[in-house]
Amino acid sequence: MMTPEEIAAAFARPDGSYAFARWGRPIVPVVFGVEDETLAIVKGAIEAVVSVAGHRMGQMDGELGANLMIFFLREWEELLELANLGRMIPDLEELVARLREAGAHQYRLFRYDEAGAVRACFAFLRMDEAALSRPAEEIALALALRVILPWGEGAFAGRAPLVAGGEGGGVLRPEFAAIVRAAYDPVLPDVADDPSHALRLFARMEA
Repeated sequence: MMTPEEIAAAFARPDGSYAFARWGRPIVPVVFGVEDETLAIVKGAIEAVVSVAGHRMGQMDGELGANLMIFFLREWEELLELANLGRMIPDLEELVARLREAGAHQYRLFRYDEAGAVRACFAFLRMDEAALSRPAEEIALALALRVILPWGEGAFAGRAPLVAGGEGGGVLRPEFAAIVRAAYDPVLPDVADDPSHALRLFARMEA
């Protein structure tokens, strides 16, 4: 079980401030860059994590159509070739340059509604040879965990999101599954910026 301090750190901004938000609408995913077999695995993983949260999937977002857009690619430059992506992500060329320079393997960009709840997410995964050698189920489940909440940069620094087990080689680490379940408790707010919120999450994880 994680401590309240560890939970607070999982939602810490780079400046140390607390920033929690959860999806305020049903999640409608669309996946680019994979074959049909892998598409089913990715959507199945998202459905599984949404079920852990007690949240909802949808067929269509009335505002955006799809609100969770997932891109699999081999090189970051491929993003520059996608029509209209630059309209949705400001300074796309600069972002691609930063990701390439950092040797990044993944990147997520969340959008929020007027109240601060998550309204959309863009998730990008660069599939190098090492990533391609991992089971698709494992990659998809780790991705699904990362998009159900906008975790802080250090959330997974000391704990891998998955542990051994399951058909695809991994299952959600129990601590993170418990946070996700607590985070979507109906009595909790969609948005919180006070670290005391971590105490409320901790209490529901224990329950």
